[in-house]
Amino acid sequence: MATTNDLKNGIVLNLDGQLWTVTDFQHVKPGKGGAFVRTTLKNVMSGKVVDKTFNAGLKIETANVDKRSMTYLYKDGTDFVFMDGDTFDQIHVSAQTVGSGADYLLENTEATVAVHDGVPLFVELPVTMELVVEHTDPGLQGDRSTGGTKPATLETGAQIQVPLFITTGEKLKVDTRDGRYLGRVN
Repeated sequence: MATTNDLKNGIVLNLDGQLWTVTDFQHVKPGKGGAFVRTTLKNVMSGKVVDKTFNAGLKIETANVDKRSMTYLYKDGTDFVFMDGDTFDQIHVSAQTVGSGADYLLENTEATVAVHDGVPLFVELPVTMELVVEHTDPGLQGDRSTGGTKPATLETGAQIQVPLFITTGEKLKVDTRDGRYLGRVN
């Protein structure tokens, strides 16, 4: 249990059986009436964002969420297997929990896995990944570096849009949050 005075960004609250992360908070002491805390909360599972106000001094139940750096090992059926580098414990994370980041996961990739009571909540990949282009159609004569894009399939199977001058076998830097092409890697 914690009070509203203990609220800070990143703390996870257990409200009505759901886990919410505090993304923003503000202590307000109006001239008239009691003080209160205005918060912005993000649902850990669904990603839904809500604003909630708590009276000052109110007791709030916090959740113990353990964020650990883990290494992605391999895919087992529909699950992804991650290993803790310190304890060598392996956990299975469902494809739904990994989400769209699965398109950019390579074996031996370091990721942050958040666990609550032994249940994986979410996986945070590095913001950028370096991936090799498995296949893309060749650019045509007259295509220039500015302007158009074409689809390319990466070594993980993900499809992204790349500039026309990119060829098969090149290594690219890709944003894992939205799949944007960020540049070539030398």
